[in-house]
Parts: sequence; C-alpha cells; structure tokens
Amino acid sequence: MEKIIIKFADATDLPLVGFIKDAIIHASEQKGTGIAVRSSEYITGKILEGKAIIAKTETGIWAGFCYIESWGHNRFVANSGLIVDENFRGRGLAKAIKSKAFELSQKLFPGAKLFGITTSLAVMKINSELGYKPVTISELTDDEEFWKGCQTCPYYDILVRTKRSHCLCTAMLLDPDQKKPAKTLSDSAEAKTMHSHK
Repeated sequence: MEKIIIKFADATDLPLVGFIKDAIIHASEQKGTGIAVRSSEYITGKILEGKAIIAKTETGIWAGFCYIESWGHNRFVANSGLIVDENFRGRGLAKAIKSKAFELSQKLFPGAKLFGITTSLAVMKINSELGYKPVTISELTDDEEFWKGCQTCPYYDILVRTKRSHCLCTAMLLDPDQKKPAKTLSDSAEAKTMHSHK
C-alpha cells in the first residue's frame, strides 16, 4: 500500500504541471464534464500563489489536483479544475481534495462563501456531502473575471445566450457560517498504486 499525500501545492510540485494540464484537457473532451481548459502557465501560477491542492504518492506520482480563486472582493471563493488521475479514482480522493480546498479557502479568505459550477453528478454528490447546496446562477459572484474563465468550456454559449441565467452546469454554494464540511480522509490517505504513471 502506497501512501497518498494531499497537501497545499508548492514549487516542489511544478514538475507535475504537465500531467495536470493533459488530464484537464482530456477531461474537457469527455461529454458532460463542463470543465474549462487551463494552460500550464495558469496552473503554475495557481501553485506559486499558494492557491492549489495536490494529491501525490510518496514517490511523487501525481494523483489529483484542484485550485481555488477568490472573486467579488474576496466574498466568494471557487474551487475549480478538480481532477483525479484515472489510476487513482474510486478511492475518495476527489472528496478529500475538496475538503482540503475548503481548509485552504478558509485560511486565505476567512468567511468567504465557496461555490462551484459543474455538470458532473459525481462532483455534485461530493459537494452535497461537504455541505454545498444547489443555487441559481444569480446567487453566485457577479465578478466578470470569473465568468470570463468559462469561455473555454463547451457550454459557454448557453451562458451568453441566456445572459447568465441558465447553464448546463449546476451551481452549488457552501456558506461557512451555516455549515462546516463533513470530515473526510486525513491529509495522508492509504492507497494502492494500480498502474505506473505514464
């Protein structure tokens, strides 16, 4: 059994950026994911800003990733780009990564409301378990810069046509003043590596 470490990403994790970018591109090509493509430079920036979570084995094999960003004068924080390598799925990593992202969000932006938009039923289930509630898109940030980030999503045209009143993505919001997320995996979760990472 190889241990998986879930931690705040830092400069030592930069060699894994290429794997993360390729995994996000691959996921964006899958029908129904609604994930926006991010460049290596963008992912690198989030890591160096201290705004990313990474999961990897003790031997350095990448297993999962997500990043956070604040919007609306730090009143809202989005968890974005959640991705788990296919070799490590089915082990609760996505939920553990999102729980760690909540911890990072509260550390950097205390009191901010967390939100996300997704078409993934698996992500919706995880969000619900962590205390997120479905809301209308109008309840999310009105920060134009956030919505510009949706431009690489295949469903962006729906947002534009409906003047941001509708999307195939489901909007979900967690207000930390109302509910804390459920306890999940510890920072170090035991997991067995099934395949070598290519």
